Amino acid sequence: MIDKELLDILCCPETKQDIECIEGEVIEKINAEIKAGTLKNRGDEIVKEPIDAGLLREDRKFIYPIREDIPIMLIDEGIPFEQFDKKE
Repeated sequence: MIDKELLDILCCPETKQDIECIEGEVIEKINAEIKAGTLKNRGDEIVKEPIDAGLLREDRKFIYPIREDIPIMLIDEGIPFEQFDKKE
């Protein structure tokens, strides 16, 4: 889990919007897509490594991966979130 103080100062590198930490079921769905080899990031590259959690942009368009407690705050590493943003 990412430190609360760090989360308070981090923001989207593109839009400077606030971000929130996402874990649990949504991350499991994202990792299932990664395992299937079908998930692409904003840089149009297939995401190969599973994520531990993610930092979701305030407008809910992109999630930045967290791996081994390190947030990957690069625009091209952002994962489009729309397909996972289903209220089930």
